[in-house]
Amino acid sequence: MTTTESATLALDHRFADELPELALAWQAREVAEPRLLALDESLAAELGLDPAWLRGPDGLGLLTGNRLPDGATPVAQGYAGHQFGGWSPRLGDGRALLLGELTDTSGRVRDLHLKGSGRTPFSRGGDGLAAVGPMLREHVMSVAMHALGIPTTRSLGVVATGAQVEREVLLPGAVLARVASSHLRVGSFQYAAASGDVDLLRRLADHAIARHHPDAADAEQPHLALFEAVMAAQAELVARWMLVGFVHGVMNTDNVTISGETIDYGPCAFVDAFDPATVFSSIDTAGRYAFGQQPVVAEWNLARFAESLLPLLADEQDEAVAIATASLGRFRSLYSAAWTRGMRDKLGLAASVPDETVASLANDLLDLMRTDHVDHTMLFRRLGAAARGDAEPARSLFLDLAGIDAWMERWRALGPDATVMDRTNPVHVPRNHLVEEALVAATGGDLAPFERLVEVVSTPYDERPGLERYTEPAPESFGAYRTFCGT
Repeated sequence: MTTTESATLALDHRFADELPELALAWQAREVAEPRLLALDESLAAELGLDPAWLRGPDGLGLLTGNRLPDGATPVAQGYAGHQFGGWSPRLGDGRALLLGELTDTSGRVRDLHLKGSGRTPFSRGGDGLAAVGPMLREHVMSVAMHALGIPTTRSLGVVATGAQVEREVLLPGAVLARVASSHLRVGSFQYAAASGDVDLLRRLADHAIARHHPDAADAEQPHLALFEAVMAAQAELVARWMLVGFVHGVMNTDNVTISGETIDYGPCAFVDAFDPATVFSSIDTAGRYAFGQQPVVAEWNLARFAESLLPLLADEQDEAVAIATASLGRFRSLYSAAWTRGMRDKLGLAASVPDETVASLANDLLDLMRTDHVDHTMLFRRLGAAARGDAEPARSLFLDLAGIDAWMERWRALGPDATVMDRTNPVHVPRNHLVEEALVAATGGDLAPFERLVEVVSTPYDERPGLERYTEPAPESFGAYRTFCGT
């Protein structure tokens, strides 16, 4: 796309048109000295955008919200949410803007959205800005998650603003341009439901059905079918998180998407030593969003979604509650089935092996891993070698040699397929110490470690010489890891 051709770029405003009660027209803060820090060129191509154009003045203007196509109507979206279990009736885009919707080269409608674009009416005392480090964290994490095949919002690019952001210290500021199937979330429905406007709630539900779950429109009870589709998508998503050792860190209801995409890479991280009690977020002092709690929290969040939909499920509340409760009761079996499917592939087991056998083997292995503090990513990758007959690389990670030997005997008797394992178990995830190293360097002006890390996690299943340090867990000197939300 040349500068001349950029005039044909269209940003639709269907969300703002159909749901004006959830959209406040607003403009991004002016960025005087934009400088591109990161660009996902493959995503740009999917959107029909020329990376060379995006690197130029007009492209940087798009990525910062300062130069938009004619007819674009950027809005701050309104939503509510339960944050760490506490109800907040009015959250919304406090430092973000929905620039509009793009139709990509495959015909899919996708949101173009900013983070760090300045204060909005939803800012609640915040400055609406973002620092370079947290925005680059979101970029590398979303690149990694997409490469791992996990549904995710994606970072199109990160632009330094040239301004300073005041946190504990002054930090260089940045804006992130995020792409998503949409930014509809459980909190959107909670906001509409809390308003008492059933017509708004119905229009929001119908908008979500049309955009994400069109099959629900033909169901006998379309809004119940919407709930069940979102529940299935979230069960699958959280199972995938658990299978790769991903800890979201802030599973508030405003961070639960209707599309089933991962959103908001704030205090997220990947586990090194396997432990369900792992917490990285500095503000999660009670461990509400610990690694092993994620399926439980997902179910709780979906219960809040069901509550918001009650007026659409039946005229009588008791009947609506009964319908929602019966439907929500399927979550655990959906999650268990998704997790077991994933573990079947991680262990290379054929479809003929019963689910109960897969689950038993997997849980026994996880118990051994937790007891011996075994590295999650490294162990599952090394099991591929064990399936080929060389058990020592995996075995050497354990202290309880008798325990892992007995487990391997049971597992190898089932004929695991190493080829399936190699394309399921990554060599590379964004290891916490490497992420921190890259973000510290980038904040100081050196992008080389960050760019190298992005390149490595873009091909997570490929073993390549010279990348050994990217496969190793953090050294002991790294200490206990803590992450921060960046606001």
